[in-house]
Amino acid sequence: MFGTMLPIRLDRLPAGLAFFVLTSSQLASAFYLPGITPTNYKIGDLVQLTVNHLTPSQSARDTHVRSVFSFDYYHHALHFCPPEGGPESVSESLGSILFGDRIQISPFKLHMNVNETCKAVCDEQIFEPRDAKFVNRRIWQNYNLNWLIDGLPAGQKYLDPNTNTEFYQPGFALGEVRSEQPRLHNHYNIYIDYHQVRKDQYRVVGILVEPESLGESRRVGEGDDFTAECGNPGVPQILDERSQTAVTWTYSVQWRSSATSFATRWDKYLHVYDPKIHWFSLINSAVIVMFLIGMVSTIMVRTLRKDIKRYNRLDQLGLDDLNGSDSLEDGVVEDSGWKLVHGDVFRPPKHSLALSVLVGNGAQLFMMAGFTIAFAVVGFLSPSNRGSLATVMILLYTFFGFIGGYVSSRVYKSFNGTKWKQLFVYTPSAVPALVFGIFFLLNLFVWARQSSGAVPFTTMLVIVGIWFVISVPLSIAGSWIGFKQPQAEAPVRTNQIPRQIPPAHGYLRSVPSMLLVGVLPFGAIFVELYFIMNSLWSSRIYYMFGFLFLSFGLLVVTSAAVTVMMIYFVLCAENYHWQWRAFASSGASALYVFAYSLLYWARMLKFSSFTGGLLYLGYSLLISFLWFVLSGTIGFFACWVFVHRIYGSLKID
Repeated sequence: MFGTMLPIRLDRLPAGLAFFVLTSSQLASAFYLPGITPTNYKIGDLVQLTVNHLTPSQSARDTHVRSVFSFDYYHHALHFCPPEGGPESVSESLGSILFGDRIQISPFKLHMNVNETCKAVCDEQIFEPRDAKFVNRRIWQNYNLNWLIDGLPAGQKYLDPNTNTEFYQPGFALGEVRSEQPRLHNHYNIYIDYHQVRKDQYRVVGILVEPESLGESRRVGEGDDFTAECGNPGVPQILDERSQTAVTWTYSVQWRSSATSFATRWDKYLHVYDPKIHWFSLINSAVIVMFLIGMVSTIMVRTLRKDIKRYNRLDQLGLDDLNGSDSLEDGVVEDSGWKLVHGDVFRPPKHSLALSVLVGNGAQLFMMAGFTIAFAVVGFLSPSNRGSLATVMILLYTFFGFIGGYVSSRVYKSFNGTKWKQLFVYTPSAVPALVFGIFFLLNLFVWARQSSGAVPFTTMLVIVGIWFVISVPLSIAGSWIGFKQPQAEAPVRTNQIPRQIPPAHGYLRSVPSMLLVGVLPFGAIFVELYFIMNSLWSSRIYYMFGFLFLSFGLLVVTSAAVTVMMIYFVLCAENYHWQWRAFASSGASALYVFAYSLLYWARMLKFSSFTGGLLYLGYSLLISFLWFVLSGTIGFFACWVFVHRIYGSLKID
């Protein structure tokens, strides 16, 4: 994973890190982070072309994605030519397997700087009517082929209409639809850009494939060196669904010298869509955050300070003076706010064990997300290292099980909990078991469709093994350490008899307050969420981790500020049940995330099967649940600090 190197681009680094790199002449000239080690080829050297799964995508004809299933390149109905000895898989990372990559070697023979014209891949292949129907359906659904050469994806050339920028989109079409007739692409014009680094030393810096549908192609000659006569472009290759169809797969190769260096070869693939929208979203979110911080600061600095001084002054005068002063007695009547619940505000909530488990898992998710984004921002998670992002996320979540156990134990101890054995078991098992169970159930539907996106059973066992061998012991160790530490004392005593809570009205009721609190954190990140959804469901590369880093920071600050403000209003209404309210209100942004996923489904996706919609709905619910746990934990701890600070400032005997 860390055996390859990726160069840093100074224009994509944070200002502080870029300054550090520039101040070191050695780093500025030859500083590489883990990614890809350059491979040098000589003229005539074999350049391996590997193939990946077929994936659904958008097209110029149809901007909707119509399927969620990917298929193995050597699926029996596709009849692609296998290499000698049969398909052979290339070793992949755990994250790559989870995201459906199935990389295998191919029979294509590409030699550095050696052009080829119309070569046959193998003997002609016979498509039965059933196979033809399967392939034509995939063409209607805009499926793409995915090839890799020297770690770079083979792509098609696109023009961004907003910026008139030309870039490469990974993958190229299996076929095309013209006049309501699907045509199979059976010929591939492969254009490979190379960069000469020294005499007789070349590097691959770009791959472009222009597929064609050429009927009447046929192989000529004998032996392993297949040649062919390519058909007429005016006669397309059409698969007949009523009788057998013979297809000859052919390709041509053209090598092109390029000034693009190895360090910048991914630039043509990593295209930023609508950068103005990104900046507008960030500026808009920053304005919202500044407004919220201003409101919270006003509450903290002015209102709370005024309240605390008044409460402390009344306490210092004593009960005798209080009984002899009508004005002070009137003042006490007016001060019917958050001070009156000081004897109940630290009362343990109902279902404290469940809340502690959720908060512990939320802290684990928060640490995992923060460190993953930080690693990606500084360049450790290169898109050339396939699956590295998902692999790092899984490993970080596993090792941060210690944090989850420690946090849940400390929170539970502050609630005066007694069911410690249940806490030790539920913290590392409840949320992961729920997530894994839903994932396994959805994976059964993928298996049933014979999709290559189905996670193999052995990979499932590996994930369970990692969880059981590493995450569970670390979580138990963290819970034990948290259990052994002394309990933090509350700043005020808790009364024996609970105070009666007056009925809530308007926005202070549970559901309205959750909807109000949740909309603002969602508003801070919804634009970035669109690009993440495109990456997940439209097979596009997501690499804008700088924007994601800023959006994550805005999410944290917004969730904390707006939840603190709502809890202040709740306490002023003499409702001391703030723990679950804080968690649920901040986590309510997950409702908007799920609603947005439904909107994305309606606008960008048109599944042609019930199973596709079921999978999308299931994964959207799963992501929304994890979002609820993560954002709810942020709001809970923000209110935890807030409540301890304001009640710690009171002078109460």
